[in-house]
Formats: sequence, C-alpha cells, structure tokens
Amino acid sequence: MRRNSRARFGVSLLLVAGALGLGATPATAAEAPDSAAPALSAVPAPSAVPAPAAYALDAAVERRLGAGTAGSYLDRATGELVVTVTTDRAEKEARAAGAAVRRVARSAAQLAAAMDVLEAEAKITGTSWGVDPRTNQVAVEADSSVSAREMARLDAVAERLGGAVAVERVPGVFQREVLGGGAIYGGGSRCSAAFNVTKGGARYFVTAGHCTNLSANWSAASGGPVVGVREGTSFPTNDYGIVRYTDGSSPAGTVDLHNGGSQEISSAADAVVGQAIRKSGSTTKVTSGTVTAVNVTVNYGDGPVYNMVRTTACSAGGDSGGAHFAGTVALGIHSGSSGCTGTSGSAIHQPVKEALAAYGVTVY
Repeated sequence: MRRNSRARFGVSLLLVAGALGLGATPATAAEAPDSAAPALSAVPAPSAVPAPAAYALDAAVERRLGAGTAGSYLDRATGELVVTVTTDRAEKEARAAGAAVRRVARSAAQLAAAMDVLEAEAKITGTSWGVDPRTNQVAVEADSSVSAREMARLDAVAERLGGAVAVERVPGVFQREVLGGGAIYGGGSRCSAAFNVTKGGARYFVTAGHCTNLSANWSAASGGPVVGVREGTSFPTNDYGIVRYTDGSSPAGTVDLHNGGSQEISSAADAVVGQAIRKSGSTTKVTSGTVTAVNVTVNYGDGPVYNMVRTTACSAGGDSGGAHFAGTVALGIHSGSSGCTGTSGSAIHQPVKEALAAYGVTVY
C-alpha cells in the first residue's frame, strides 16, 4: 500500500552539525524568530530499529507482491518484518522472500478504495488518513479544528465503509510547523535543513517544500550572506525542496543530536510501520517515536499532502524540515503535526527517498 499515491545543514561558524527543525509560513513570518518553544526531553523508543536487511526485505517484498500485500510492519515483540496478505499465492511469495506472513481480511485494493472514498467525500481540513497494516485498516485522525458537523460527516462516511476505517480524535491542530528553526533564513522567515545530499560532486541540502516555496536564496543568519540557492520545491501535494550550496562549503552528512554529538547518515530507506524512529529538530531537539501509518494523506489548511508517514514522535513549531532517521538511515523530512500531548506526538514526515529520487541526489 505504501508509495502508490502518485541537510542536515552545516554552515561553518554559524551552525552546529546536524539536521534542525524548520518551518515558516507567510502568515506568521513577522513573528520573532527567537520565540522557539522550550525543548522536550527525548523519549525512549518503544520499538526496535530495523536492521538494514529488514529495509531491504520490505522493499523486495513490495516489488515482488505489489498489490498482493496489504502492507508490512515490524513486529514489536520479535523484530521480524510481517507481511500482510489475502491470498495463498501472495503468502507463498512472501514466505519465499523470507518474510513472516499474516493473513488479513482486507486487500490493498480494498484499503485503497476506502481512501478514495475519504478523498472524495471527507476531505476536511484538520484530518489525515493512512494505512495501518497492523490493524488492516485505514486509520483516520481528526484534530480539534474539525467541527461537530464535520465530524458527523466523517463518521458517517467511515460507518458506511464498515470496519475498513477507524476514526480517532486527536488534540491540537494539524499544521506545518513554523518558527523556531534558527538554521537557515529566507523570505523573511526562519527554517532548517534535513539532510545534506550530493550529486556529481555538488553539495545540497533537502528540506520541507513549504519553506523552499518562500524564497530562492537562503542564509545562515537573518540578513546574512546567501549560502545556498533553491533548485527545486514541491508543496502542496508533496513537501520537499532542495537548496544548492553556493558558498563553497562542504558540510558533513550527519544529523545533530543536540547533545554535543551527531549521527552519521550513510543510507536512505522508507520507514516501516512499527519501527522506532528519532526526529531531530531545533525546537524539541531529539525525540523518539514509532511509525504508525504509511501512505498518509494530511489535509493542511493550505492544501493536502500525500504519501506521507505518521509517527508518535513529539514535535512543535520550528521542527518542520528536520530529520526523521533510525540509526544511520535517513527516513524522512519533517512536515508537521497536531502537536504533542505529554510524550506522545503525531509528527508527520515526507519520505526522503521520494525527494532524493525527484532531484537525483544521494545522502552521504
């Protein structure tokens, strides 16, 4: 079901190594850029980080089965990759590939059809939905901005779709997270980068598209000299953009852990439901969580984004554009959330592999 919808920034003297939080919208760009919220403590990851072989197996099974699987997830107890199937043939192929298998009631096509109905009949600002293969359902979240009337409409659509859809109210409001980045500046707003990338010897960083929409030129300090120039941007629909370094710097390909250390990044992969992730952002620093859904649609106030990943990591204003990662593996570019309650959040990321493919770049 996943992926079937259609830099860390390191400027010498001004930025520490690592991916920081990011975000800015035209409506709030005039606010003081140093009004970042206090950092939240990192939360221990509740589940295992997949071994590199698990990412490879997940990708291989998806290529082999295609619509024959209703999604895969990492079993919290065993750490095994579990592939959901609805047919004997798909079960045989998944086992042959080396995956654990679970038979489920709803196929990939049925879950996709349910999301098509939601897209057509319940595209309400403040909602998101995506596939949770652990429950074999489309998991819908509705934030506090969704009115009682809209909630009734959403519930009616979900009821008509039967057990294929589960609806949950969540606190806060889904939004691109803004202000408090403190890493790069453009268009009068402050943002941050996710991962440093390269192509043909040139160095770039990728970040959130809702930031690169704002400006062509990016600086490491407010009013400072330009250090990078935008070469691509995509928001809404997607949420990624790319900036090419023009100041001659060659920053390392690591993520800031906000404790004096950094995490080396050596590869990129698509996140697996059930796995542990960490998010590095300049507002909430490093927080941890679990991937809960893939192929997620988020209906922001200024347009929808598709094919995102939902996690339980905490985040806050200023974290947009930050890094979602697991060990040395880059997973995503932070897009937004509905906020954080205690140690439980709803951080959404743009899969980084899609952005890397769009621009023909690689992490290093």
